Amino acid sequence: MTTAQSIWGIDLGGTKIEGVVLPAADATEPVCRLRLPTEAAKGYEHIRRQINRLVEDMARIAGRPGAIGIGTPGVLDPETGCLKNSNTTCLIDKPLQTDLQNDLGVDITLANDANCFALAEARLGAGREASTVFGIIMGTGVGGGVVVDGHALYGAQGIAGEWGHNILDPAGPSCYCGRNGCVETFLAGPRLERFYQDLSGQSRTLAEIFTRHQQGQDPDATKTIERLIGCFGRSVAVLINILDPHAVVLGGGVSNVDALYSEGVREVERWIFNDVPQARILKNQLGDSAGVFGAAMLVA
Repeated sequence: MTTAQSIWGIDLGGTKIEGVVLPAADATEPVCRLRLPTEAAKGYEHIRRQINRLVEDMARIAGRPGAIGIGTPGVLDPETGCLKNSNTTCLIDKPLQTDLQNDLGVDITLANDANCFALAEARLGAGREASTVFGIIMGTGVGGGVVVDGHALYGAQGIAGEWGHNILDPAGPSCYCGRNGCVETFLAGPRLERFYQDLSGQSRTLAEIFTRHQQGQDPDATKTIERLIGCFGRSVAVLINILDPHAVVLGGGVSNVDALYSEGVREVERWIFNDVPQARILKNQLGDSAGVFGAAMLVA
């Protein structure tokens, strides 16, 4: 059994809750790794019970934790102690950190799931040789996290890195946040798939759309990928102009579109305020482990 030295992390996603126990801060081979469905449609109290159940299952394997880091959709409001800006909307305005500390009797540290992704890739993955890393998740939603010298930045309001809710086009599609034209509405996987479906009348996954684009026989697929590349270039250039990170690491399902690392990089470089653009845009190395490993890094 490992207790005092083990490092616990939980990644609270929209469809699954995943937990990991690492033997050390620099380890990538876990003591245990378990998953449960989130079943978010059943509401906040059910999610809370699922987290408690997962911790009990893990404790039977790895012993009781001393502290747990948890990556969440949304961020902890430093003023209220409640979650905000979550696309799992039943979590909004809920004191998840306090409730879980009371449930489990251990210290809980919460951070946005994109911060956890960025932290893991900065310490253990593609950005481990860079002193400043911006981690981007482009999946069901779009988020970002900033890591400087191995430490995640949160900001005065807890929203540092929330690049996905910059406005790319105020006349663009509506977003769950109540605004129109957020980066997320252009770059999230489901939004790209919907764009293709509106053009073609066909429902396809983004992977299928990209394959059809590569084959050069589906103009609607090509329009969809061109839209992705153009919006990616303009929106990522803005964050590089502001932060000037040493590395930008991409994660989430959309990051599997290989064109982002060639055409996408060239499109970013078009808009960077620099005589010799040097956009170091990297694919993640930790895959779907990044979120839960990053959650563990919160308490490492």
